[in-house]
Amino acid sequence: MNLDELNELDFSNVGIWPWPVKIVLILLVCTLLSVGFYYFNTQDQLLQLERAEKEEITLKKNFEAQQAKAANLDKYKQQLEEMKQSFGAMLRQLPNKTEVAELLVDVSQTGLAAGLEFELFKPTGEVPKEFYAELPIKLKVHGGFHEFGEFISGLAALPRIVTIHDVRIYPAGKQGGSRKRPGGTKLILEATAKTYRYLEEEGE
Repeated sequence: MNLDELNELDFSNVGIWPWPVKIVLILLVCTLLSVGFYYFNTQDQLLQLERAEKEEITLKKNFEAQQAKAANLDKYKQQLEEMKQSFGAMLRQLPNKTEVAELLVDVSQTGLAAGLEFELFKPTGEVPKEFYAELPIKLKVHGGFHEFGEFISGLAALPRIVTIHDVRIYPAGKQGGSRKRPGGTKLILEATAKTYRYLEEEGE
């Protein structure tokens, strides 16, 4: 079949075309339909598939993270229970209002038992915080390094929390007098001892 015969083909009467031309036409139509189907249907599906695969990866990572948390859930619960017990034990070391006077006596007795001479023992007003109150005590005592160390150790051994702040140690002769102690110059320790009171019982 030559070019002239192709030009003479009647598109209004395809049924009389030669078979080779019909086959070529059918292949061409099938190709066009396939391309059109891809662009109008398959391409969108492929894009949706790609998005689904990315979402699957994200969901898989989230699942693995949640699975790891779930696997450690019992351990987290145990840690939380330990924290609650520890916090409760710390709260029990904070005196309530009726125990503050007894604690002040304990601090004073601890100093006397260490061999210190009190020049100043002055509890000041409470300082409210979030869920507790600070109770500062101004201290000025006479003694030596050994007695000071014994005093601090005694405070740390009390069943209630007592902390020491703003510590100053100097020879007694530097401020009003030069009293001697057996074995050497007497020293003065000035500090602020702080204890703490839990406020929950008062609804603060």
